[in-house]
Amino acid sequence: MGETCLPDELRTLFLFEALSDRQLQMLCENGHIQTFEPGPICTEGEPATCFYVLLDGELVMSKRSGGVDIETNRTSQRGVYAGAWSAYIPGEEHVYQASVRVTKPSRFFVLDADAFARFMQSEFPMAVHLIEGHRVGGMRTRQIIDQREKLLALGTITAGLTHQLNNPAAATARAVAELREDLGKMRHKLAMLADGKFTPQALRVLVSIQDEVAEQVAKSKSEQLTSLEAADREERLGEWLEEQGISGAWDYAPTFVDAGLDIDWLERISASVDEVDASASLQGAIGWLNYTIKTELLMKEIADASERISKLLAGAKQYSQMDRAPYQNANVHELLHSTLKTIFGDKVGGDKPIKLVKEWDKSLPEIACYPGDLNEVWTNVIHNAIQAMDGAGTLTIRTMRENEQMIRVEICDDGPGIPDDIVDRIFTPFFTTKPFGEGTGLGLDLARRIVVEKHHGDLRVESRPGDTRFIVLLPLNAPAPE
Repeated sequence: MGETCLPDELRTLFLFEALSDRQLQMLCENGHIQTFEPGPICTEGEPATCFYVLLDGELVMSKRSGGVDIETNRTSQRGVYAGAWSAYIPGEEHVYQASVRVTKPSRFFVLDADAFARFMQSEFPMAVHLIEGHRVGGMRTRQIIDQREKLLALGTITAGLTHQLNNPAAATARAVAELREDLGKMRHKLAMLADGKFTPQALRVLVSIQDEVAEQVAKSKSEQLTSLEAADREERLGEWLEEQGISGAWDYAPTFVDAGLDIDWLERISASVDEVDASASLQGAIGWLNYTIKTELLMKEIADASERISKLLAGAKQYSQMDRAPYQNANVHELLHSTLKTIFGDKVGGDKPIKLVKEWDKSLPEIACYPGDLNEVWTNVIHNAIQAMDGAGTLTIRTMRENEQMIRVEICDDGPGIPDDIVDRIFTPFFTTKPFGEGTGLGLDLARRIVVEKHHGDLRVESRPGDTRFIVLLPLNAPAPE
């Protein structure tokens, strides 16, 4: 079992200095002194069977993150403890929370986990209850706050969708109202045209021209004119219509320009009407075509608005991962795109004060992950970046390979940076720099737990004035749910 344990030696350790002789003797009877050669003592995730207290030597603690061991502590301080320190808490699966190794021959007081649990429960029952209550209460508080964060995210989605859906929905309602009015006028104009003013042959020509107009309106969809170009065309069309004696010429001109019609097109209409019926009125033909064009333009506006609504809803569905398994293969760029469009579409990119730069490695493969959770990560980190820039700046998102097993996502802002005295605390639960009541301090903690604990990746930050980077490392295959 190792060396004999002496109460007087245990008394020299800060952990045991206040214990009575009886308690020290009880520890020695249940434990032993053991010397470990350089190498591992216990491994993170394995069943926690022993409680270790350093007497002499040096130990190194590490946590696994992103497929590598991250050193969290290196010390030679006597009395430092590790291993099954929470064995006295009932109802939990006790595993080592960190890996421990020694760098040189080191002596430890070693106590069996069950013996440590009995000692704590019999000698410090009040402390056990206090620590257990604090632990359980903290877990419940975190769960409640996590749920609140999810509800706030849902509220953000709803508010963003409401704002973005309002414009196309209003455009659809306006277009429908105008379409109903114009169709009534169109029926009246049709009755006038059929009332002996045009021969059947002339009417057939008008219907043929009407079909061509519909095709021209569809083609004009891709032609974008500047304001100056549109004004020049309207002036030329208005003058031509006026020369032909068309009343309301300047009312017709903007509609014809929107449809992509020019003077050559209108001259062909005039020639076609004159060719089949010299007595027919060009005024009537132009009026009829004007209603046709307006109808086509309104239907195009309704179609465009409907398409935009469909895309917004598809983006929201992609973001929320509705009707999808929580664990699946996903394209990181699609997840980032849905978050940017659904949550931050009215704040970032385009002509917004916050510019968006995307440096995406399109060769990245799909990864096995929890897409809905990753969208929460993007939301929390991008939200922090936008707040850091205080309404204006450049948001840069980069993706790349980290190695053969991982991908890297960088979310960067050019804000003032994170002060050195708090940069190490930003992932701490409940830590926030926001005024009281404006932040829970759990957004980055939640993001880190999703990346590190759920995906076995890593989340870190590098910051200096003008360049703050949140770096997310994700394995190609996150652990599947049990």
